[in-house]
Amino acid sequence: MPAHTSPFPPSLWAAMTPDRPPAPQLAGETTADIAIVGGGITGLSTALELASRGRSVVLAEAASVGWGASGRNNGQVIPTMTGAEPDVMAQRFGETGERFARLVCDSASYVFDLIRRHGIDCEAVQNGWFQPAHSPGRVKLSAARVEAWGRRGAPVRLLDAAETAVLTGSKDWYGGMLNASGGHLNPLAYVRGLAKAAEAAGARIFEGTAVTGIEKSGEGWRLTTAGGTIVADRVMLASNGYTDWFAPSLAPKIARSLIPVLSWQMATAPQPDHVRASVLPGLQALSDTHGDLRFFRWDARGRLVSGGAMIVPFDGARRLKALIGERLAGIFPQMGVPGFDYVWNGRIGMTHDRMPRFHRLAEGLWTWEACNGRGVALASALGPVFADALDGKPEKELPVPLTEVRPYQFHAVAKLVAPAMLAWYRFKDGREPA
Repeated sequence: MPAHTSPFPPSLWAAMTPDRPPAPQLAGETTADIAIVGGGITGLSTALELASRGRSVVLAEAASVGWGASGRNNGQVIPTMTGAEPDVMAQRFGETGERFARLVCDSASYVFDLIRRHGIDCEAVQNGWFQPAHSPGRVKLSAARVEAWGRRGAPVRLLDAAETAVLTGSKDWYGGMLNASGGHLNPLAYVRGLAKAAEAAGARIFEGTAVTGIEKSGEGWRLTTAGGTIVADRVMLASNGYTDWFAPSLAPKIARSLIPVLSWQMATAPQPDHVRASVLPGLQALSDTHGDLRFFRWDARGRLVSGGAMIVPFDGARRLKALIGERLAGIFPQMGVPGFDYVWNGRIGMTHDRMPRFHRLAEGLWTWEACNGRGVALASALGPVFADALDGKPEKELPVPLTEVRPYQFHAVAKLVAPAMLAWYRFKDGREPA
C-alpha cells in the first residue's frame, strides 16, 4: 500500500535530491523487537545500528523520511554543542558528562565514516568546520575552546586574523577555531541514504504512518496508528521538535520540555567562478560566534547556503532576502548583494541552557530532544548509543546524561517569547564577554 504523506516542504534539498521510492503505510498489526517513532537522523541511525546487529526493527514515520528538521537544515556537520562547553558538561554530569563531551567531539567523524561505509551519495565534504570570532574578546573564547576540545583529541587549532581572512575570503573576523573533522552535506540526501542502508540491513520502514499512542502491553509496548498497530519489546521516540506536530496527544510532556524555534535557511543563485574562488575557497563550513548567527557553506552547484533568524516571521522570505543579502555583501564585498533562489524554514528544538535532554521514560522506552542546532552530527552519533540502551546496556555506562522530564512552565507563552530572545543575542553580540 503506497504511503500518503504530507507534501514535502520546498527547499534547495528537496529540489536537488533524487526521490526515494515511498515506503508503505502500516496496515494491520506487525511485531518487532524494537519500534522507532520518527524517520529523521536519530531514528534512522538507531534503526541502522540495531538492524545491523540482527534486531527486528520497525520504524514509523508520520510523513516521509527526512520531512522534519533532519532534511531541512543547513547541512553543516559540527562536532560541538551550540553553547555548552565540554568542561561544563564534565563538571555538571561528572564521568557521564565527560563521555558525552567525547561523543560530541567524535560525532562529525562518525557521520563521514558512516557515509563512506554505506556509500551514501549526499554531497559530503569533510574539509573542516570553522567558527570565526566576531570580536577580539571572542578570540579568547576561541582559544579556550581549542584548548578544551584539544584535550579530548579533537583536531582543532586556533587561527589568527590573517589566517582567517585567507580561509574565509573576508576581513570581518579576528581569528577563530578550525576543527578539521567537520564539514557539510546535503541533509535530505543523507537521510534518504540512511533509510536505504537501514532497509538493506533489515529494518522495516513505514511512511505516512503517524503514531498516535504508545502504551504498555504485557512485557512490551503497543503503538497505535491510523492503519494498524506495532507490538514491540522496546521503543525509541525520536520525533524531537515535531513530537506534537502530527499527534499532539502522543507525548505532551516531551513536547513541552523543549522550545520549538523556527530556523530559516536560504541558498543563493549559483555564483561566478571568481566568487567561489575567493569566498571559503577551501569549502569549509562556517558558523561564527554571533548569537545572531552568521553561517555559510557552499553546495555542490556553487550556491552559498546561508540563513538567518527573525523575531517576527511575517513576510519572512522577502525580508530575509534583503537582510541576508546585505549581510553577505558586507562580509564578502567581492560577492555583492546576491540573489536567492531558495528560502525555507523548519523547527529546531531548543533548551534554555542549549543542552539536549535524554530520558528513559519507562522500562524499554527511550527518547531525547533538543539538538539546539547541532542535529546532523549529534543525532547520527546517538544511533549506536540508543541501540546500546535498547539492547539493555546499563544506564551508568551510557555516554549521555539521563534526566527526568521537566516540561517548561507556561510553555505556550515560552514558544511565543522565544523569538524575541534574538534581540537579547544581538545586544550581547555588540559587547565583549566578561
